Amino acid sequence: MILVRYGEIFLKGQNRPYFENVLKRALAACARKYSAVVEKGLGRYYVRNVAPQDMSAALDSFSKIFGVHSVSPAREVDKELSVILEAAAAISSAKYARLTPSATFKVESKRADKRFPISSMELSSRVGEYILDHVPGLLVDVHNPSFLLHIEIRETAFIYTDTLPARGGMPVGTSGRGLLLLSGGIDSPVAGYMMAKRGVEIEAIHFYSYPYTSERAREKVVSLAKILSEYTGPIRLHLVPFTDIQTAIYEKCPEEQLTILMRIFMMKIGEEIARVSECGALITGESLGQVASQTMASISVTNSAVSLPVFRPLIGMDKSEIMERAQQIGTYDTSILPYEDCCTVFVPKHPVTHPAPRKIALSMEQLESETMIEKAVAATQSLIASHA
Repeated sequence: MILVRYGEIFLKGQNRPYFENVLKRALAACARKYSAVVEKGLGRYYVRNVAPQDMSAALDSFSKIFGVHSVSPAREVDKELSVILEAAAAISSAKYARLTPSATFKVESKRADKRFPISSMELSSRVGEYILDHVPGLLVDVHNPSFLLHIEIRETAFIYTDTLPARGGMPVGTSGRGLLLLSGGIDSPVAGYMMAKRGVEIEAIHFYSYPYTSERAREKVVSLAKILSEYTGPIRLHLVPFTDIQTAIYEKCPEEQLTILMRIFMMKIGEEIARVSECGALITGESLGQVASQTMASISVTNSAVSLPVFRPLIGMDKSEIMERAQQIGTYDTSILPYEDCCTVFVPKHPVTHPAPRKIALSMEQLESETMIEKAVAATQSLIASHA
């Protein structure tokens, strides 16, 4: 079975049962892939009936669920001292067989059930003595052991040697729903991941410019959404045709305003779809100063175009930090595939970095923006992206 621990939820006081229930639903959805079952215990969740051949994949899956602090493959036995001793020796022997002949161990016990008649220190001592007598060659080292043998006394006894760190954060859905502007580049998937880690349920919106962008560019974005769904659960992806808007901007507005005007339209269309989808915020992958549309002045102009809050979790990160996070979550290799998105189709030679709000407003008036936004929203198609 698998022991699942949670961390930040412990700080939620009287609201903790709500967060625990949301996390349990996420764990149960994951467990169904392995025909396993989830139960809530004393400060833990127990995932039972995981087949041995599925254990490695299951541990990886559960460690990606936001709200989970760590996971351990464990053996569950009765709270009988003789049973615990035998199981501890068997587990230690199996672990020792995978290590060098000079390997050492230490026993750490935790007695969550205070009715158990033996204290934690005494239990560790008796188990350690039993292992020394029954696992030839294995020695104790309490300062720098090769491995720790953990024993937890709860509803039953749990014995394990390995603890895998998980993603932490808050269970997805406990902080509302947000609409991610998903471009197909490196930054926006990382932004979606980071907001999901804070408990935000993610929907996504992508703007495409057929025939300037190819079908492969669309497939790339769907693939990114599927990778993200490993952490967030299924993602509703809205695909917005953007060619007519880009062409109108190119034909009627000053070239240096192309990028900022496209960004304003994306925010406005995103806000319309967010309201229909009951999303409480927009999410972008902007990092301050990274490109012309991400200066403080440009961000101020795009913010003023919408009334919904805009979350920018990458705002203080540099490109190398974002790339490293993308590699960690598995989106990087897909993000760098050489298929252009709509943001790279019409790129001005000298984009404005300090747009004047009055000039931007004049350009928007020339574009019949409300009509174009309504048309784009009406033509939007949606699909569900899921890793499963």
